[in-house]
Amino acid sequence: MKLSDLKTSGHPKTLFSAFLYFDVSFMIWVILGALGVFITEEFGLSPSQKGLIVAIPILAGSFFRIILGILTDRIGPKKTAIIGMSITTIPLLWGLLAGNTLPELYLIGILLGVAGASFAVALPMASRWYPPNLQGLAMGIAGAGNSGTLLATLFGPRLAEQFGWHLTMGFAAIPLIITFFLFIFLAKDAPTQPAPQPLVNYFKVFAYRDTWYFCLLYSVTFGGFVGLSSFLSMFFVDQYQLSSVRAGDFVTICVFAGSFFRPVGGYIADRVGGVKVLSFLFIGVAACMLGVSQLPPLLAITVLLFAGMMCLGMGNGAVFQLVPQRFQKEIGMITGIVGAAGGIGGFFLPNILGTLKEVTGSYASGFITFSIIAGLAMVVLLIANFSWKKSWNVKGDTVKI
Repeated sequence: MKLSDLKTSGHPKTLFSAFLYFDVSFMIWVILGALGVFITEEFGLSPSQKGLIVAIPILAGSFFRIILGILTDRIGPKKTAIIGMSITTIPLLWGLLAGNTLPELYLIGILLGVAGASFAVALPMASRWYPPNLQGLAMGIAGAGNSGTLLATLFGPRLAEQFGWHLTMGFAAIPLIITFFLFIFLAKDAPTQPAPQPLVNYFKVFAYRDTWYFCLLYSVTFGGFVGLSSFLSMFFVDQYQLSSVRAGDFVTICVFAGSFFRPVGGYIADRVGGVKVLSFLFIGVAACMLGVSQLPPLLAITVLLFAGMMCLGMGNGAVFQLVPQRFQKEIGMITGIVGAAGGIGGFFLPNILGTLKEVTGSYASGFITFSIIAGLAMVVLLIANFSWKKSWNVKGDTVKI
């Protein structure tokens, strides 16, 4: 397998479009986390309320991922993406023009979940253009759109400091509109788009044990990545007394690792197998989070979080090296379901960190809990792999698990 194969085996313009759509949408999805310090100051939120505010868009995204996943399989990813981007303008304009009460903020967060659901569109769009031996890399490149978090954490606090968080929400609509028109002209549905099936057929994947294995694994890798991405700005301000802009810079460093190493995880998984890669990564996540729980000096904890986020990002790529090989015909629906599980994991993590901080007075217990969860994910992986070795087979290609 060569990187140049991406040019000859698929549709580069669509792969780029899928990445760009997911990138801008991901930026918008986590924008409340990037602006969390400013929102907290305006509303006077408690630690648990902080966790809830940044977690609501993540949970809503889980619900909308299933819906957009079904639409992707029924009407195609291009039409679904256009619908998703159109709806995403609503919470941005709402935040710009209003959003002055806590209930409004909750509703804005729910609608921002549509942006997070872009995952269930962008990845199937990329996957259907590429053969099994390039799935990890192609899905990793499209999935690297979670680097949109970098844009949110790097520019969000700076703009909010100068113009306020309301106007910053309005600024976020500009790249969305640009992406909307580029997507219309560049993206193309693959010729392998399956024919629409009766709605009940899409839910049959819930009956497969492998569906739940992937959900559990992705709830830890992606849930850990997006949960930490949303919460770390407030963590750095609370724990290390950084300014909101400075905290955003440190979060950007950590998010960079999780975003840009996702294709690396997929690429390595294509070569040696997703299970082998995930085995090392879960151990790495558990070790890093245990180190973070000691709340060491700023430089040390940044290194640990960088390494932990890198493992989580690579883990996202490795999981989705496996998913399309197991579920080729139902890739839209299964991506929505597994992506939803990742979002649910991302909902619980900020709440765990915020609630345990409020109860114990320290963030240590929350990070210890996450370390234990990563260890349990390793156990789930070993159980799943025992089953996969007996049952997996893809005609014409060797499946590396």
